[in-house]
Amino acid sequence: MSEREMGGERIDLRSDTVTMPSDRMRAAAADAPVGDDVYGEDPSVNDLEATAAERLGTDAALYVPSGTMANQTAARVHTERGQEAIVEAESHVVRYENAGFAQHGGLQTRPIDAGDGAVPSAAQVADAFVADDLHRPGTGLLCLENTHNAKGGLVAAPDAIEAAAEAAHERGVPVHLDGARLANAAVAADEPLAAFTTHVDSVSLCLSKGLGAPIGTVLAGSEAFVERARGVRKLLGGGMRQAGLIAAPARIALTENVERLADDHANAARLAAGLDGLSGLRAATPETNIVLVDTTAAAVDAETFVERCADVGVLGGAMDAETVRFCTHLGIERADVEAALTRIAAVV
Repeated sequence: MSEREMGGERIDLRSDTVTMPSDRMRAAAADAPVGDDVYGEDPSVNDLEATAAERLGTDAALYVPSGTMANQTAARVHTERGQEAIVEAESHVVRYENAGFAQHGGLQTRPIDAGDGAVPSAAQVADAFVADDLHRPGTGLLCLENTHNAKGGLVAAPDAIEAAAEAAHERGVPVHLDGARLANAAVAADEPLAAFTTHVDSVSLCLSKGLGAPIGTVLAGSEAFVERARGVRKLLGGGMRQAGLIAAPARIALTENVERLADDHANAARLAAGLDGLSGLRAATPETNIVLVDTTAAAVDAETFVERCADVGVLGGAMDAETVRFCTHLGIERADVEAALTRIAAVV
């Protein structure tokens, strides 16, 4: 049965990066006061950075083009070449950033399996720490992720972040929080953004996923950290000129679109429940907006399942051989979820 036969347009659940800017965002872009941001003269960028720092509970913030650039910039600022970075084994910086820690920062990663959690325990951090000596690189960074993408949008709770960060700080190791979906974590945990940043030295927050901005991430920390990060951003090609055109809609995303993430979480829970009720599919209740579906019992691999879903106009992505990811987001309504379930049921 084709998408046309199913009687509707495609439902794009591949990622929350496919969100579209609202008319209000487009108007803000058109009317934004601008200047050369490399000189610090773009008022819209400056306003966004000040707002982000306030929301994140940091001294300063820097607007960068992407979450990956934010993470790579933080690593360059915090470390020296040849050091190690402790990372969760399935984290974004390991799986999806093209070995950037090695290529950009000259870092060796030490992956730690956090098991069912999003964050390595304090004991795991302590055990992974390596002192600098003649034969071994010293540990230069602990990098955490919130929410944990590969584990289905799992929330890293503030107390878990605190425990891991304290273990790192006791050994003189700075901590960066990859907060690509930190706003989702905050809404799910009913905590302010700043509750997750108290014990870390830097944090990124993506504005172009569920928050709906067209472009950009903020990287936040101390004034000294941000000043150094500004130089690394330029080195990596992220120095932008009249960037207020994208910063103005990004500010709307940050100030107006956080609380509505609860709708995405509710839609994801409904999607998971419906998929789990289909023969051969298993989907746990998600904490946020990412639904992982195990296709093992359906006797079909993830790629084939994704192709069959695409044939009826439901787009998802294969995470591994037997796991498919669907992601709810701004622009997906409850009716879309119900339609997606109907279509998928027809092809299982």
